[in-house]
Amino acid sequence: MKGGRGSGKASAGQVRLWGRHPVEAALKNPQRQHRKLWATREGIASLDGELPADFPVEYADPADLARLVAKDAPHQGLVLECAPLGDVFLDEVALGDPERPVVVLDQVTDPHNVGAILRSAAAFNAAAVVTQDRHAPPEGGVLAKAASGALESVPWVRVVNLARALEELAQAGYWRIGLAGEAECALADIMPTGPLAIVLGAEGEGLRHNIAAHCDALARLPISSAIESLNVSNAAAIALYAVATRG
Repeated sequence: MKGGRGSGKASAGQVRLWGRHPVEAALKNPQRQHRKLWATREGIASLDGELPADFPVEYADPADLARLVAKDAPHQGLVLECAPLGDVFLDEVALGDPERPVVVLDQVTDPHNVGAILRSAAAFNAAAVVTQDRHAPPEGGVLAKAASGALESVPWVRVVNLARALEELAQAGYWRIGLAGEAECALADIMPTGPLAIVLGAEGEGLRHNIAAHCDALARLPISSAIESLNVSNAAAIALYAVATRG
């Protein structure tokens, strides 16, 4: 483990995760193929459950683990290298369940935001998070840490064409609402009772015109004039709460 602080990049074809919640969730996920775990003894003791007797573990000091993760990342004594998750397809998760919304992200590229949205999606029982493959962060430690384990439980659908995915959601019975600060109607005023897809754009740019055109309606969150807009992950959490509590 020579060298300074690392980039957090894994070996070719692998994903490197760190922190207790992401590592623990990945270890419990039967869909993951694990390659190696670097850990302190305290980190191992913090895990819920015991590792198999033959699990590849290399014990290390905290300073050594810091060289395996992104700069200043809180590894909590656990760094796991494993295979990436397999592809998930929209028709596998978009089943038109009226109680489980789908979150669609238009060019949200910050891994902290996507991870936080996955965490909110898990908290409010969303069916999936959908992103365009070319305009989304890669699966990795920063995103997984922000997701706090939700990367392993919420289906993350990566599509080639986001507009086409929205069309497929409509065909599956979803009402598509795009969040936009300039919209006339508040989200609560146009909330349907059936299956719902919440569509959010990147901070600053918002929804692209073509994506907004593929929404059935645009809505705003009723925030005060004291602030111009919300962080996209905060907006997603509020929208998901509104869906979960609709009458």
